[in-house]
Amino acid sequence: MILFQILLPSCMINATMKQLETSRSQILVLHQQLKSTNQLVKELLAQLNILNQSINRTTDSTLLNFNDLLDDLSNEAKLALGPHKLPLGYSPKSGTDEVYASVGGGCLSYKEDLAQYMTYRVGKECPVDDVYAQRLMLKGCEPLPRRRCHPKAPVGYVEPTPLLKSLWSTPPDTSIIWDPYTCKNYTCLIERRKFPGSYDCKDCFDLQFREKKRWQYDNGGLDFGMDQVMATRPKGTIRIGLDIGGGAGTFAARMKERNVTIVTTSMNLDGPFNSFIASRGLISMHVGVFQRLPFFENTLDIVHSMHILNNWIPDTMLEFTLYDIYRVLRPGGLFWLDHFFCLGSQLNVTDVPMLEHVGFKKLRWNAGMKFDQGIDKNEWYFSALLEKPMS
Repeated sequence: MILFQILLPSCMINATMKQLETSRSQILVLHQQLKSTNQLVKELLAQLNILNQSINRTTDSTLLNFNDLLDDLSNEAKLALGPHKLPLGYSPKSGTDEVYASVGGGCLSYKEDLAQYMTYRVGKECPVDDVYAQRLMLKGCEPLPRRRCHPKAPVGYVEPTPLLKSLWSTPPDTSIIWDPYTCKNYTCLIERRKFPGSYDCKDCFDLQFREKKRWQYDNGGLDFGMDQVMATRPKGTIRIGLDIGGGAGTFAARMKERNVTIVTTSMNLDGPFNSFIASRGLISMHVGVFQRLPFFENTLDIVHSMHILNNWIPDTMLEFTLYDIYRVLRPGGLFWLDHFFCLGSQLNVTDVPMLEHVGFKKLRWNAGMKFDQGIDKNEWYFSALLEKPMS
């Protein structure tokens, strides 16, 4: 009995010692884990510090970063793009003491092409690289940087045909430089509608063929008549406007006959469209469809586009374009969307909701299936006369 009483405390002491040993081991493990965690936190803080420094450098040295983007370009390209210090110093109007030349952000994604475009002899004749320049524009390098060289001049240039005769006259071949184009005279351009092959606006240069009839008659369907469209506004209130992707400028010519001034945007896709428009005595603008329209908001009476605004444009980019058209139209101004091409699956799911979302009011709407590729293609055109609301 006495022995049991002596051994009991000894067992208790041994158990306690074991618990202490276990606790000590756990403390060592926790200490190691804490040490490891501290090291991990230090590494994370170090990486965070590096990231913050990188962000600060980007924020504090925007000009340096911009110049870094130009490293591979020629001195002429760098000089054209800027920055340039303002002669009178800081300008409160612009909020800076330096300016950059306007140039498309896409230019810096094609630096080799841009460097080639900016290679020339200053003050001398520019390379005949119209096709090359336009390809840059179509890639998103729009606007192109300015150049300090002279474009090649036509040999034997003569004075243009006087208005209003010029609206329906073929200009002389000596009015332009033919180097960039497959055809080397206007006769070739006029005749190519009779031959196989795909061209942009294949018969546009034949002013006595289909161009002569455009917008003269209203068939109650896809073809809207110009007079019927203008009759939707009070007489004389359609005065100025824009034709997006206007080919050879016939829409502007017909409007000119009605004392309306139209600016036509066009690209020279294997044809001198801009030169041809100017020869007719009309205003041409060599810009693509994705460039912000160079007009102030609420200024134009009418914007027209035939075929160019179609489903080949990504939906998001098309939406931005439609909002820009809405921006430049005055309240009550007209948007004439002429022969918009789409698939039947897009018509009511994408295109119509997009126009409604932008905020245009429908004045007239006609849709019709396009059958030339077969009914199974489910291809459609729609023409719409839309109005920017008065408020």
